[in-house]
Amino acid sequence: AFPPHHPLIPVDYQFTGQPVLIGGTMGTCSYVLTGTDRGMEETFGSTCHGAGRAQSRNRSRNNLSYEQVLQRLQDQGISIRVASPKLVMEEAPESYKDVSEVVDTC
Repeated sequence: AFPPHHPLIPVDYQFTGQPVLIGGTMGTCSYVLTGTDRGMEETFGSTCHGAGRAQSRNRSRNNLSYEQVLQRLQDQGISIRVASPKLVMEEAPESYKDVSEVVDTC
């Protein structure tokens, strides 16, 4: 992500830097960050793009219960609509790394 005042970013982002969206899970927060000079120097502007999987989709389907995942989300005030119960297990918050820890390292 480009830092503030970089010539390749649109005028709207010249003072803040290029926006970066770091997606969490359906049970956690997500982040909106911006590019920095330090990030450009240390990583050539690359950044993480999401929490990243902690376990495979197959392992999630085999180890998680559809009903338990839905109940945990409901307990947090989160309701979802899905086409297939297996998607709930594959995309369960515990199937992913902690997005806050990922953001702290990128």
